[in-house]
Amino acid sequence: MLQLTPILIAIGMALVIYQINVWRTSKALDAQSSRLLDRDLVPVLDRLARTLDLDRLPVHIYEVDPVNGLAAPDGRIFLTRGFYQKYRAGEISAEELASVIAHELGHVALGHSRRRMVDFSGQNAIRVVLATLLGRFLPGIGIVVANALTGLLAAHLSRSDEYEADAWAAALMTKAGIGVGPQVSLLEKLERLSGMAGRPPVWMASHPATESRIAAIRRLDAGWSARTH
Repeated sequence: MLQLTPILIAIGMALVIYQINVWRTSKALDAQSSRLLDRDLVPVLDRLARTLDLDRLPVHIYEVDPVNGLAAPDGRIFLTRGFYQKYRAGEISAEELASVIAHELGHVALGHSRRRMVDFSGQNAIRVVLATLLGRFLPGIGIVVANALTGLLAAHLSRSDEYEADAWAAALMTKAGIGVGPQVSLLEKLERLSGMAGRPPVWMASHPATESRIAAIRRLDAGWSARTH
C-alpha cells in the first residue's frame, strides 16, 4: 500500500490541477479578449461557417502581442492581437488568417483542446510518479530524468495533434472552395512572423517542422485532386 501512495497522490494532484487550469484559462481569456469584428473578414469566415453549417464562427481577439492562435476547451477560437495586426498590416491575407482559424477549429473538433488540459495535468502526475520511482535508483538525478522523459512525451503528443489539425483544416478549406494554398503560404511565412528562429530539434519541439507540415498538406491535396479527375 505504501508503494501505491505516491501514485494515488499524483492522480489526485492531476485532477485538482486540471480543474484549476480550466478555471484559470477561462478567466484569463474572458478578461483579455473580445469577439472578432472585422467586415473585411466576413466573406471568408462566412464561407467556413456555411461549410460547417454554423451561423458564425466563435472567433475572438486575445489581447497579447505574440503571433499565435489557440483553441479554448469550451470551443472558442482565439487569435492574438499580434496575429491580427499582421493581417491589418497586409503581411498575411484574409484567406491565410482563415487557415489559422480552420486549424484551431480542427483542434476543437478533434478534441485536442480538452485533451491537452487533461494531458498537462496527467503529465504532472507522471512526472511525480517517475521522479519518485527513479529517485530510488538514481539519487540526485531521478527528477531530471523524469522531467526529460515527460517533456518528450508531451512534445510527441503535441506534434501528432498539429498534423491532425492541419489535415482537418485542409479538408475544411478545400470543401469551402478556398483550397490549401493559403494554408501552405501561411506556414511558409509563419516562422518569420512569429520569430521562431533557433527553435529546438524537431524531436523536442511541440510543433512539427514546417517543411513536414507543408509536405503532409500537399500530399493530402494531391490525393484529393487525383480522386476528382
